[in-house]
Amino acid sequence: MAPRPLPNSLAPSTLEPTATSLEEQLIRCRASTFLLRVSGESMQGAGIRHGDLLIVDRGLEPRVGQIVVAYLDGGFTLKRLARHRGRLRLEAAHPAYPPLELSRSDEHRLWGVALHVIRALAARPLHR
Repeated sequence: MAPRPLPNSLAPSTLEPTATSLEEQLIRCRASTFLLRVSGESMQGAGIRHGDLLIVDRGLEPRVGQIVVAYLDGGFTLKRLARHRGRLRLEAAHPAYPPLELSRSDEHRLWGVALHVIRALAARPLHR
């Protein structure tokens, strides 16, 4: 069966429902996945804004380049995990926020990996 051309208008009558759920599309492991609300502007440059919801998986091993949730100094922070001069650090996506160097004891405080950001009606993957 050949694909149908896209209609000129995406009126509700032209959309066909699918038999898939958001959970099937966005959640790898239900037991280790959480929704967190973003507070602050440190990841604005990565397209993550104050008030957004994040889908975070605690069961994934954090890797350099991923956006992670860390528990440091009595609170949670959201930053990109980076390696600089052989050491791990957390980097904001906003120039007003300096990098946070991680010691070996801080590495166990990497709480989870952010997989998707949800804003209004759109979800975008953060990692490829």
